[in-house]
Amino acid sequence: MTLHLYGHPDSGHACKVALALSLAGLDHTVTRIDIWAAPESRPAAFLKVSPLAEVPALLMDEAAIFQSGAILMELAQTFSVLDGDSVEGRRRGRELLMWEANRIGMCLPQLKEAHREGSAGLPPEVIGWLEARYTVDCVNFGRLLGDGPFFHGEAPGVGDCAIWGYTQWIAEAGVEPTDVMAKWIANMRGLDGMKTPEGFFPA
Repeated sequence: MTLHLYGHPDSGHACKVALALSLAGLDHTVTRIDIWAAPESRPAAFLKVSPLAEVPALLMDEAAIFQSGAILMELAQTFSVLDGDSVEGRRRGRELLMWEANRIGMCLPQLKEAHREGSAGLPPEVIGWLEARYTVDCVNFGRLLGDGPFFHGEAPGVGDCAIWGYTQWIAEAGVEPTDVMAKWIANMRGLDGMKTPEGFFPA
């Protein structure tokens, strides 16, 4: 099966999928899409497989899949990787993906963008609301992680890949990690398949 990923290093969602492919050892090719360009100016081949003109999008042979969570679960189930080789592992992956998308994966991108140079920013009350959500997310991060090095136990799974997407940019979001989070981040950075965002999507 041929795998081709469309993404950009500034997209935490694309980084989730690139990391999963790397950790799983799945051969793939990559096309870097300029997400700062107008959607209609993006390559026709990309627009054909990404109905919302967003990254990531993954071609698995001729099947196009978009939305990072859907791609992660497809990879786990199709290739039995990243804890996708059991019913329990796939269930754990779905739970973590839903939590990430609705909680920490919602506030961190907004905070990162608000602090980006050249950004229009956000009103102070919105920043305060997002930071309050992040505080709650930090507590639940520790509860979900438990005593293991990764969210899936002794080895990372799709849930770890999803949560990594924007926690890699904690500093850029203007917030601090908890001790538990910092230890997990260090564990993730130490993985053999880990790369920088630019490493995943070179120019």
